[in-house]
Amino acid sequence: MPDYLKPSLNWLLVFVPAAAALEYLAPERHTWIFFCACAAIIPLAGFMGRATEHLAERTGEGIGGLLNATFGNAAEMIIALVALRRGLVEVVKASLTGSILGNVLLVLGAAVLTGGVRYKEQRFNATAARSQATMLTLAAIALIAPAGYHHIVGAGARLAESRLSIDISLVLLATYAASLLFSLHTHKRLFVGEASEACAVEDAPGKHRPWSVGRSLAVLGGATALVAWVSEILVGSVEATAKDLGMTDVFIGVVVVAIIGNAAEHSTAVLVAGKNRMDLAIGIAIGSSVQIALFVAPVLVLVSRFLGDRPMDLVFTLPEVLAVGLAIAIAGQIAGDGESNWLEGVQLLAVYVILGLLFYFLPG
Repeated sequence: MPDYLKPSLNWLLVFVPAAAALEYLAPERHTWIFFCACAAIIPLAGFMGRATEHLAERTGEGIGGLLNATFGNAAEMIIALVALRRGLVEVVKASLTGSILGNVLLVLGAAVLTGGVRYKEQRFNATAARSQATMLTLAAIALIAPAGYHHIVGAGARLAESRLSIDISLVLLATYAASLLFSLHTHKRLFVGEASEACAVEDAPGKHRPWSVGRSLAVLGGATALVAWVSEILVGSVEATAKDLGMTDVFIGVVVVAIIGNAAEHSTAVLVAGKNRMDLAIGIAIGSSVQIALFVAPVLVLVSRFLGDRPMDLVFTLPEVLAVGLAIAIAGQIAGDGESNWLEGVQLLAVYVILGLLFYFLPG
């Protein structure tokens, strides 16, 4: 079968002009616009993931995982900034929650399951995984503290909550910078993953040639620009779509927007896990959640002071805090021993489905 007839995410690129046409020719079709924009972002995020994967092959597994997480989260950051400018603070906070849940449960679960089906047991760098899991625990504490303050003091302390969120954001950013220094410089030997023999065979010369740095950066830049444009269309239809479908803004943010925003991590982590490159898969899935919690969320808190009329804080709802805490607990337990199998992937996916059902049945 010719390559162009094989199933591919690239087929979804047709939704890019479709979303634009609906936005300008039939702006009242909010639901159609929303789903076309979602479908359009998936292949664009896939291109971002593919470009960063090729960059990763020239930099090693540790830095590669960081690069993929960083540029994979670019779509999430762009969508959040557009939503903040439109005053959709709760949708942004829900999408951040959903991004953390999606990465440590859905992405990691799918990657572990995919790799486990092909290989009876997969091994990865336990030291690096435990370090990332500890950073996630720090993220959970950073979410629990403002929520606890809110429930103790009450809704009247808005100014204090805003100042508390800013202070915690600065602490998180400093800690994230320290973690980069630790993993990329002072202790980088602890984060080196070795590609397996199976991977070496599959990626042998002639079967796979990494893109040049220039081509990777060009694809990355073009895809990012298109994601920014389509995100404007997506965010503009969120509220009307939620109302039409009888869903809450929180469910749309936690599940739908988060899955779309993390499409790059979904595809890349599963792909490399199937090649027995679990160090890179773990680095993408858990590393992306760490980056969302310790970098993206604090940056959005600070930037929101200059966007729109409603600044964002770190006071998440009790269900969001509970869900993140439980997800981080099970992900840390599975990633801490340095080996994985397909049943652990099923367990992670089961927790994701349970939490998804929780948010679906929550009232608005």
